[in-house]
Amino acid sequence: MGELRSASALSSSGGDASASPPIHVVLADDHPFVRHGLGLLLEHEDGLEMVAEADDLASTVRRVVRHKPPVLALDPHMAGASSSEIMATLRDRSPDTRVVILTMEASPAFAAHMLACGALGFVVKERADSELPQAIRAAARGEEYVSPRVAARVDALRRPPGGGGT
Repeated sequence: MGELRSASALSSSGGDASASPPIHVVLADDHPFVRHGLGLLLEHEDGLEMVAEADDLASTVRRVVRHKPPVLALDPHMAGASSSEIMATLRDRSPDTRVVILTMEASPAFAAHMLACGALGFVVKERADSELPQAIRAAARGEEYVSPRVAARVDALRRPPGGGGT
């Protein structure tokens, strides 16, 4: 990966000392091509730094525990566990790491399920080039980000039946 300069490197080289350090991200996807492409994307995003990648559940947990990143970008369909089990394991092992789901599945029901399991972001892979950096930054701030492709339908699923009126 190319050189990324942290705030401390910038300040020591005369850069903006008030700049915040980059948001560290672990990227977990079982497809090497996807990891490579998203790694390149993150490499060119100011303020984001991929610190590790993983290709299965066990390596994801190990890397998250080791690096303690503020954000994990996760394909929940990796071999080794169900998406609910993955989220529960990550919550137990690294409760401060916020999860952005990165998936081909554009189902509003699946998005709502992942958010209910504790994810803060949901990005459909076909839009990852434009949406993943936004979702990572939002998650790092503790804010939810849902791909606009499914967001309205997710909101509809979250509303109580009958619109909540009496």
